[in-house]
Formats: sequence, C-alpha cells, structure tokens
Amino acid sequence: MTATAFQIVADGRQRRRARRRRVVLCLLALLVVAFALTLMLGQSFTPPGDVLRVLLGHEVAGASFTVGQLRLPRAVMSVLAGLSFGLGGAAFQIMLRNPLASPDIIGISSGASAAAVFAIIVLGLDGPVVSVFAVLAGLGVALAIYALSWRGGVAGARLILVGIGVSAMLESLISYILLKAPAWDLQEAVRWLTGSVNGAQLAQAMPILLSLLIFGGVLLARGRDLQALRLGDDCAAALGTDVARTRIIVIVAAVGLIAVATAVTGPIAFVAFLSGPIAARVFGRDGSLLLPAALVGAVLVLAGDYCGQFLLPSRYPVGVVTGALGAPYLLFLIIRAHRNGA
Repeated sequence: MTATAFQIVADGRQRRRARRRRVVLCLLALLVVAFALTLMLGQSFTPPGDVLRVLLGHEVAGASFTVGQLRLPRAVMSVLAGLSFGLGGAAFQIMLRNPLASPDIIGISSGASAAAVFAIIVLGLDGPVVSVFAVLAGLGVALAIYALSWRGGVAGARLILVGIGVSAMLESLISYILLKAPAWDLQEAVRWLTGSVNGAQLAQAMPILLSLLIFGGVLLARGRDLQALRLGDDCAAALGTDVARTRIIVIVAAVGLIAVATAVTGPIAFVAFLSGPIAARVFGRDGSLLLPAALVGAVLVLAGDYCGQFLLPSRYPVGVVTGALGAPYLLFLIIRAHRNGA
C-alpha cells in the first residue's frame, strides 16, 4: 500500500472519530437542555435565574419547593435510570449481536419485577428490602438464562429464545400474584410494575449512582472487548479476547445496572431496548456504542416523563409512554427479521 493510500485511510479514520465525538457532544448537549427545560417548565414556568439559585442552595420563594422538592429529584432520577437502562441494554445487544437481546425482552427485568411483587404482596415488605429482592432476582434470572442456554457455549439466538420463555413464565407468575393480591397492596405493586419516577427523592438516587460508577465503569472498561465480540466469537478470540470471561463480566455488570435501576424506578419499558438502535443510527456502527446509548436512554426517560406529565390528556407514568414508543419498534424488528429469514 502506497503512502497516499495510507494517508487516505488515516484521514478517513480521523473523520469518523471526529464525527463520533461531535455526536456524543450533541447528545450530551441535548441531555443538558432537556434537563434544564424539565426544571423550568411544568404547570408553571420558573425563570432560569431562579432555577440556578435553587441549585446553588439559595432559598427562593415558590421555586425552592417546585424546583428543589418536585422537579429536581424527578429529573435526576430520570437521568440516572435512563443512563443505567441505556448502557445495560446496549451492552447486551452488542455482546449478543442482536437488537432483540435487551434485558426487558429476555426476562431480566421480569425477574426483578416478579421478586418485587412477591416481596410487596406475599411477604408484606416495602422500602429498600424490596429493592434488594429485585436486584438479587435480576442477577439470579440472568445467570439461570445463561446456564439454560449453555451448549458448549452460548449462542445469541438460543439465549434470546430461552430468555423470552423465562420472561413469559415470570409474567404469568406476576399476573397470578396480582390476581390474589389484597386491594391495599395491589395499587403499590401495579405502580411499581409500570415504571415511574413519581414521588422521586434525591436520597433514592444514591443506589443508582453507585451502580453506575461501579457496573457502568466495568462496562466502559470492557468496551474494547465488546467491540471484538461484535465480530463473532472466533474473531474475538483471535484478537486476544477471553470470550467466556468477558461474557460473564458483561452479564453481571449489565444486569447489576438494570436490576438496581429497576429496583428504584420499576421496569421503565423498552428504554434498554430502544437506546442502542437509536444510538447506532445517529452514531454509526464504528466505535463503542455504550456511551451514546447511555445518553440516548437518559434523554428518552427525561422526555418520556415530561410528556407523560404535561403533554398528554391525562397523566401517565413514564413507563407507559416509553412502552407506547417501544412496542411498534419491536414489531418492526420482528417483521424485518422474518422477511430476512432470520
């Protein structure tokens, strides 16, 4: 290859890297704008100056309660949950090379939900104990699906099919528990199952923040290995990636992110499913999709929660809004896969 050809290749790579940086910066700017608008807009308008003073800890008549007690915790929880769902969902989709390999499709979110409903209705628990149940169940279901899918290795399609079957069983269990639930527990369980940031408090954000720092850091550190897995197991192994070890680490970290977020906000439908494909559309297939998918997830939850509060005829939890967006896309993927003979 001549020096000119080398220069052309190098210039192309440089342009792609610059484009990816611009996309990430644009997504970050969009998230900041959406966060600011969420703090300013609602049933009443709060001027930016008042919002800034509240964020700096000053007492502002009216705004301290509206922004500091109502809007800020809700917005912070939306961002953290969206980052967790987007990052965890993209990690699964990249690892298994399939957009259907999302935690809310293959049963992990259903496992956390079933455990939470069981804890609330059957055991009569509430608060942080329910969250612990949900996290442990999410991890347990993920490991069970992985074990059931193992046949001298894990094929992505087999894991997805096993996960869908496990999800169906868990959803049936949830329905049975709800059917037998007393009326006073049913409302709390259904609210939790819908996926909502209603009544969010800043103290509740700490578990999600810690999981993002720990599990999110692990996933981002494994970005290079995940990129190798996109080429297939054989190619990844030839490039020096320990495929089995990487899969276990990614599964535990991604499930940890999803389960902790689900334990706090409930299963916000289809955010983990949508974030990766949307990020791939705007970011491109080259480079790691983890950070762009996390930012897309945060924007989706923020925008979905605001729409559910103020832009629809009635007030709906954010999970209802994201579910309405995600269901048509799921049908589109299934139809396209069928037409392609997949």
